[in-house]
Amino acid sequence: MFSLLKTLSWPELKLHPWRNATALLSVVLGVALAFSVQLINESALSEFSAAVRSVNGQADFELRSAYRGAAGGFDEQFYARVAAHPQVAIASPAIEIDTYAFDARGERVGLRVLGLDALVALGPALLPQPFKGVDRLAMLDPDAVFLNPSALEALGLSALRAPAELRLQGGNASIALKLKGTVAAGGAPLAVMDIAGAQARFGLLGRLSRIDVRLAPGAQRDAVLRDLALPAGVRAAEPGEAAQRLSNVSRAYRVNLTVLALVALFTGAFLVFSVLSLSVAKRLPQLALLGVLGMTARERLQLIVAESALLGLAGSVLGLALGTALAALALRWLAGDLGGGYFPGVVPELQLSLKAALVYGALGVLAAVAGGWLPARSAQRIAPAQALKGLGSSGDAAAQPWLGPALLLAGVLLAFSPPLAGLPIGAYFSVACLLLGGIVCVPATVGLLLKGKRPPQRPLPLLAVERARQQRQTATIAVAGLVASLALSVALTVMVASFRDSVTRWLDVVLPADLYLRGASTVRAGDSVFLPPGLAQAVAQLPGVERVVAERVTHVQLDPARPAVALISRPLGDPAAALPLEGELLPSVPGTVDVFASEVMAGLFGAKVGTQLMLPLPDGRVQPLRVRGIWRDYGRQQGALVLDAVDYRRLTGDERTNDLALWFKPGADIGQLQTKITALAGASTIEFVAAGDIRALSLRIFDRSFAVTYWLQAVAIAIGLFGIAASFSAQVMARRKEFGLLTHLGLTRAQIVAVVTAEGAVWTAAGALLGLALGLAVSVVLVYVVNPQSFHWTMDLALPWLRLMALCAAVIAAGCAAAWLAARAVSSHDMALAVKEDW
Repeated sequence: MFSLLKTLSWPELKLHPWRNATALLSVVLGVALAFSVQLINESALSEFSAAVRSVNGQADFELRSAYRGAAGGFDEQFYARVAAHPQVAIASPAIEIDTYAFDARGERVGLRVLGLDALVALGPALLPQPFKGVDRLAMLDPDAVFLNPSALEALGLSALRAPAELRLQGGNASIALKLKGTVAAGGAPLAVMDIAGAQARFGLLGRLSRIDVRLAPGAQRDAVLRDLALPAGVRAAEPGEAAQRLSNVSRAYRVNLTVLALVALFTGAFLVFSVLSLSVAKRLPQLALLGVLGMTARERLQLIVAESALLGLAGSVLGLALGTALAALALRWLAGDLGGGYFPGVVPELQLSLKAALVYGALGVLAAVAGGWLPARSAQRIAPAQALKGLGSSGDAAAQPWLGPALLLAGVLLAFSPPLAGLPIGAYFSVACLLLGGIVCVPATVGLLLKGKRPPQRPLPLLAVERARQQRQTATIAVAGLVASLALSVALTVMVASFRDSVTRWLDVVLPADLYLRGASTVRAGDSVFLPPGLAQAVAQLPGVERVVAERVTHVQLDPARPAVALISRPLGDPAAALPLEGELLPSVPGTVDVFASEVMAGLFGAKVGTQLMLPLPDGRVQPLRVRGIWRDYGRQQGALVLDAVDYRRLTGDERTNDLALWFKPGADIGQLQTKITALAGASTIEFVAAGDIRALSLRIFDRSFAVTYWLQAVAIAIGLFGIAASFSAQVMARRKEFGLLTHLGLTRAQIVAVVTAEGAVWTAAGALLGLALGLAVSVVLVYVVNPQSFHWTMDLALPWLRLMALCAAVIAAGCAAAWLAARAVSSHDMALAVKEDW
């Protein structure tokens, strides 16, 4: 086998560099895109996990409050009981606060504050490193703060080597602290300070966020927890729980992105099929001669498989190198985010993975071999003696007429399968079956399009149409890659357009006010940054203000394995008017506390209409809530609950507000009103945002999130166009004797070019039509199956017909141009010599 590969396969590949380069390029891009996505995600997850470990220290477990809001935490008196336990070696209390710091220009920068007891802190990366000349015991100063490298860079203090004043936002006031050094912890911007100072400065006296526990040698965790008898609302958590939660919630995004990246590899398999099918057809006399000279059918099969494996191996090696370079660039420009927003503040270093390289390299070889299998079987089935006389063919077996419809039916049935492990595995196979079934149906589609067409009267159109009609099997080879790439491109176009249209209409519903006033721009910061008390009532009294609605946003931990969900409190009145509800709305029941769950909550937590959720409260109690309705929310990927403001204040005792929605009377001077509201807020830092600005920002974030999808879509369609160009070129080269005969019969060069171009137009039009139909079918699966099963969001199908028609027209034009150029190149040779070997 090795000698066969060496003497026949490699020279054959070198003889046709352009033809083979097209198939090679598809494998290279497929492997490169998939491998780069894998490296980016692995690097970001690894960096985030390392940052979590450095912040959480080296504890055996953590004791945390289930309620994560500003009024959350638990009584610090419990710490004395934990520290005194004989099997607890070290118990380290901590305060966690998400807030803002002010840079030199007065701009707010998101900052996480960690209050620690330096004498029992478990994380070496959190040990303060005072600036030169600062007392080594500065950590015990309640006004001292120490920043990690990310915080220094974000605040423009990376070159600082001396103490400086640092202003933080706490509640509705500004807090002045002294920057006295640094900490080595990585990850997002972080500030470390003395726990007593953090409690006093941020209004958390007597409260703790967590206790890091390291057990004595030989101690049993379960026994210790039983002895401690954890108070209500306190739970034991793993130190790496945050990293695991992020991995869980981002898994669907990472898997979908990887599947999209493999689109190029999927398309590449069809290009390898096209290239090697045409190669077998062109080399039929040589293969037949080798058969007469003693080469067995099995050896002919091995020959073509070896050629496809060589293409795959070369493409995989180049793809892995290109993927590594792409990952390095993406980590530098996108910071490992890839538009998903799962790794805020994380700037990871590239971490190579040998295991991932082997997996994606093997996928590249496998895709190439899969694409070359049918041509290899075709070479195996030839009858050498008949083929030498020109009486045989490559032995292609006609496709079974039931195969295409069967695959399409299987695709439809798989679309109804439930998710596996939270992933739409059945939907992925549904898309694959739909594409394969559609490609198998290419000959039937060409025949169907030409069936009702009357034969042209003029000889040249008649020749083009009849050849396209009689050589329908050749159309599969020519346009297989085009159909696959166009279908996927159409599906992605429809899916993104549908999502964007749904988001736009959702924003119109959730942003009804004229102006929004907010104290914090993130949910986490909203737990510790809020508006001054009484501001909503004071603003409502201003002349020109028609209506004010106050909102409180915090978050609660319902499931340790999942991120905390947003808890939104606002006056609801008529829920159907206040929220973009989906489906049934139950009537209210006296004595029952109702809540409205987002679609993500329904998917992740099973919060269907009529079910019950258990809400942890700041005092440790658990309140049952009845899900009265489901609402559409695209802004919070971890889920959100909406509770009426009256119920929220009664259950939590929390009177704070984060945001105000303002409606103005006609003719009101909005600029003057903003000045008055700012004066009412006093020293509090507030932001005014118009509904239009929020809408524009949201759509920019949306477009950034799908930027990678646009690139993958462009790559897929580019590979398809390269493939059809190579296919037409190879087919025209294989038909040189036919063109020579037509020349002897009197056809001019221009007429031959016109015939080939017309054939290309027929085949490309059929491929574009089928690709459009398949793309629309796949888009239905993406919109109604993949997206809800992956992200638990629903959307309405939107068809951007102008964009789709332009895409199909461009593909048809490119196909015609490829056929025209290929025909011109071949017809420029002496056609008389092309039939000499038949004399």
